[in-house]
Amino acid sequence: MVDNAVFASFVFYSTLLVLKMYILAIITGQLRLRRKAFCNPEDAMRHGGMQYHREDPGVERCRRAHRNDMENIFPFLFLGAVYSMTEPTLLIARVHFQVFFLARIVHTVAYLCPLKPPTRSLAYTIAQVPCFSMLVQILLTVASHW
Repeated sequence: MVDNAVFASFVFYSTLLVLKMYILAIITGQLRLRRKAFCNPEDAMRHGGMQYHREDPGVERCRRAHRNDMENIFPFLFLGAVYSMTEPTLLIARVHFQVFFLARIVHTVAYLCPLKPPTRSLAYTIAQVPCFSMLVQILLTVASHW
């Protein structure tokens, strides 16, 4: 694994993205505790009563950011792993991984803070470019071997 520099780069950025997702989950949990907004009745009862079985706009914003991560990072993990097997040049592959990583960081910050539009949607779009590029390159590589 470490002998393949492209795959090692992919693993590095993917691991950072998964760490970011864990951090976002922790932030969501901490917001729930601070704002006393629990989605499960048993959690509300544990923390003061059924009046805390409710939604909170800040918690919901955090949950949406996390869901958006799952909708975008999971496909990246598949595409990047397969793309790494197509023997791309290291520099080009790293640019794909870095652009996706940085755009997802900006997207999360823009979601949580919230930053002025169109920051979040621009970050989302920029992150889609390397994914689409990897997808096309995978399909072209596979098609050339038929």
